[in-house]
Amino acid sequence: MYAPRLPMSRDYLMPPPPTPSAAVDGDARRFALRRVLCVGRNYAAHAREMGQDPAREPPFFFAKPADAVFDAQPSADASVAYPPLTENLHHEIELAVAIGSGGREIPSAQALDHVFGYAPALDLTRRDLQKAAKAKGHPWEFGKAFDRSAPLGALVPAARSGHPTRGRVWLEVNGELRQEGDLSELIWSVAEVIAELSASIALAPGDLILTGTPAGVGPLVPGDEVRGGVEGVGDLALKIRGG
Repeated sequence: MYAPRLPMSRDYLMPPPPTPSAAVDGDARRFALRRVLCVGRNYAAHAREMGQDPAREPPFFFAKPADAVFDAQPSADASVAYPPLTENLHHEIELAVAIGSGGREIPSAQALDHVFGYAPALDLTRRDLQKAAKAKGHPWEFGKAFDRSAPLGALVPAARSGHPTRGRVWLEVNGELRQEGDLSELIWSVAEVIAELSASIALAPGDLILTGTPAGVGPLVPGDEVRGGVEGVGDLALKIRGG
């Protein structure tokens, strides 16, 4: 298991926190993470299962802290403790996009030039907390942005994988298929998501974008073994431990 080192400096009252980072397939160097930006309801079937209209409206976004990311490639023997304050932890398998060069107001025709690589990711969600926040018109952070809520497979450089627009997106729990979709079903493509985000905020190297999940989201409990992946990109795996 990767253990980041704490940077030391006389310029701080206490040691700065470690730099969040992600594994890169075939490279001993790691990809330093800046922030994690997530697209909500970007597959029509998932929008419908959440009781929402899947019409192609402007995408909306939420965030997770960069230190919520941890290595979950199959070789990492990863696990995550069942988080506190929830009785309804859900899995959401997604394609993650790592930004390698930043910019503002990036045209969609040039957006893929800014991509470093891709990986499978999980958006773990405390669904009961998210639903309670929605009902009150409150932010979603406690439902989405908790500790170790973003398991990530190894990043595959786009120079090797290309820019996938089709490919199976899937997730199994204890060997049972729970989620299955295809990248071609994205309501907003990767290039369009990058263009939309960069119209609002300046993207920078180290930004990680989770592009949305297909239908079939559902609960996880302690003891579950989770496997998932994105065709042409890679797989991830982890176990859910007791809290």
